[in-house]
Amino acid sequence: MALTLYVDTARWRAHQQTVLQQFPGIVPVCKGNGYGFGHERLADEAARFGTDILAVGTTYEAARIKDFFSGDLLVLTPFRLGEEPVPLPDRAIRSVSSVDGVRGLVGARVVVEVMSSMKRHGISEEDLPKLYAAIEDVRLEGFAIHLPLDRTDGTDAVGEVIGWMERLRNARLPLHTMFVSHLKADELAHLQQQFPQTRFRARIGTRLWLGDHDATQYRGAVLDVTPVAKGDRFGYRQQKAAGDGYLVVVAGGTSHGVGLEAPKALHGMMPRAKGVARAGLATMNRNLSPFVWAGKQRWFAEPPHMQVSILFVPGDVPAPQVGDELVAHLRHTTTQFDRLLDH
Repeated sequence: MALTLYVDTARWRAHQQTVLQQFPGIVPVCKGNGYGFGHERLADEAARFGTDILAVGTTYEAARIKDFFSGDLLVLTPFRLGEEPVPLPDRAIRSVSSVDGVRGLVGARVVVEVMSSMKRHGISEEDLPKLYAAIEDVRLEGFAIHLPLDRTDGTDAVGEVIGWMERLRNARLPLHTMFVSHLKADELAHLQQQFPQTRFRARIGTRLWLGDHDATQYRGAVLDVTPVAKGDRFGYRQQKAAGDGYLVVVAGGTSHGVGLEAPKALHGMMPRAKGVARAGLATMNRNLSPFVWAGKQRWFAEPPHMQVSILFVPGDVPAPQVGDELVAHLRHTTTQFDRLLDH
């Protein structure tokens, strides 16, 4: 009995092709848990549609993926002086976000990240004169800019990239390749038209692998169903059942990522009000599970265990049977499945 990720393979790959056509020269991103699919599966998919390069998050990920993908591996986390050395093949390309970092990678293949309005990391405009001399000792694969997802101040993503292209050109730095993130297809086409001598390559993960929500579905298998009456005690903490119903044990617990949720940015009064309501219910040990039965998400009977969750299904709803599977609304990037089934 397992937590299973079902993939409508034909639909999933059709979506991939749509994104590939919109972004010529795409750099697929395979980082973290492989967007819920795993590194090996995404490396196979990338090789299948013929990309020459795969972006990964860290050197440790690159060391694992190198045996599954034969093309170039772009490490997105910038190199830091003094970091633990990880043996990588020559086809690995390191991102770097400082002049000192460039000087520490003599002979290596590098992509230089510039500081965007994200203000996360990157070379500053003031560093460009020093960078001009430093890049003589590395194999420069291009520059990169990582842009924010939202622009609440009304600024323009294309304008930000153009600004950096002009700064780099004025500093007499080579502009044969620019890696970009979080641009729309028409924005990328506009940049390519304006700078025909530069190859723009979009680094894309979420949109490529998770853009069609209906192509994938998590389901947890029902392992046990136990009737309870109002007031019956149960579970690790021996809480009382809130009413007559059933305790449903379903595959999927904290080791799978169930019950673990990354913070979300809330915009608008309604989402904030719902967030406050959820927080209030949580203080009374009322937490909504991701598992769906009879058309509704069901409440956790108690906090999820390591490999299973216990749900409360009220008595006015038909009870699931052992072996049934409950759809689970889970975030791909924080979920680890037991098995993946193509269908």
